[in-house]
Amino acid sequence: IHPLGKDWRQCLREDREAFVLADELGFTEAYVGEHVTDTAENITSCTMFLASLAGATKQIKLGTGTVNLPNAHPAQVAANIAMLDHLLDGRFIFGISPGGLLSDAEIFGNLGANRNEMFVEAINHVLALWTTEPPYNLAGKYWTISTAKTLVPEIGQGFVAKPLQRPYPPIVIGGAPTPTTIRHLAEFGNTWMPIEGRWPIEDAWPDVLRQVADHGRDPATVSLGVFGAKPDAAHLAKLQNVGASFVALGLPPTDRDAALRALDAYAPLVAQFNS
Repeated sequence: IHPLGKDWRQCLREDREAFVLADELGFTEAYVGEHVTDTAENITSCTMFLASLAGATKQIKLGTGTVNLPNAHPAQVAANIAMLDHLLDGRFIFGISPGGLLSDAEIFGNLGANRNEMFVEAINHVLALWTTEPPYNLAGKYWTISTAKTLVPEIGQGFVAKPLQRPYPPIVIGGAPTPTTIRHLAEFGNTWMPIEGRWPIEDAWPDVLRQVADHGRDPATVSLGVFGAKPDAAHLAKLQNVGASFVALGLPPTDRDAALRALDAYAPLVAQFNS
């Protein structure tokens, strides 16, 4: 989060600097969101931002946090994510959501729509594009996708690119531990990443695993991540005991120096819990 009126170029430089430093300090993953109509959280395309880090980072996995699926055509999302996965040499995690910023929803024309329904249709289309061959012929309520009229296999036209990671990159889903969220996790997710403090994770996670099993999914194939965890060793150990595989530590929404100091302060925790 940046102060209103701050030079956008400086915002982007500082955000990139934080990611590069996180890579140098040994952080394993980093996520960035996107908003088209927010001048404080002013990264408008998380995929474009992460692409700018492809050559500047070496080890860290980079994730979208999140791609707001109702706001883009599924074919564009599928193609962009596939390309990004290749640019990052597989160091990519696909975080998705229906999007929560209402001004974004309004500008994209879906403020009054059922965005959860759009979200499910969009990710199903994206996964189908990655796991099937053209002409696709995907029909839905919100999008219909086909290259049947224009497919020319001998010159490679009519094909949507596939990610480097097969069948596709790991998918992270946020949100409350509602039946809808858990169904999404069981159907196409790899990780549930709730925001700490909004729900009692130690109570919710066992129930999430039981419900995932009820949907016919092996609970061992899903994991727990915690967003915005308190950067305290004892607390992180507690989350680890609950079942968390990883946590995402937030940066203070103040200035560049404070954010970089926070990353330096987190480094011993990274070393401790990655050992």
